[in-house]
Amino acid sequence: MRKQGLHVTFRDTVHRSDPEDIFRLTESCGLFYPEETSIARELVEERLARGPSSGYEFLFAETDGIVIGYTCFGPIPFTQGRFDLYWIAVQKDLQKTGIGRRLLQLTEVRIQEMNGRRIYVETSSRKPYTPTHRFYLSCGYHQEAILMDFYAPGDNKVIYMKAFICH
Repeated sequence: MRKQGLHVTFRDTVHRSDPEDIFRLTESCGLFYPEETSIARELVEERLARGPSSGYEFLFAETDGIVIGYTCFGPIPFTQGRFDLYWIAVQKDLQKTGIGRRLLQLTEVRIQEMNGRRIYVETSSRKPYTPTHRFYLSCGYHQEAILMDFYAPGDNKVIYMKAFICH
């Protein structure tokens, strides 16, 4: 993939340098609270420590060996073919270049290969997340639910979902 003169490659293996790269990346987005960026790093560390049994899968977008975007996803325990997309982030100066859309498409393929039939995404209703909501809608997701005042007073949890047709 080429965007803005960048050659972007994708990988699904987790490297030892990824926890710090993900922390840096999520900080650069300007959307997440400090505790959220710490959790993003911890999920990568969990995958490194426990491997696939962690329940966390990753897809990384890189250019010249530098992580510029990623997704973190996994099966929802005690469900049949349901997955959560825990994280999707793209370096702030590379947002709106198609990298996030491609990451999401490739993640959806991986989920379907793992017999996934539905993907759920949870996000904030805060105003800075308006472009995020538009992104999910433009990628074929629909708003499934709103949990009022979930994160804080006036900050609702918005849940998006995409279902795959079974063949």
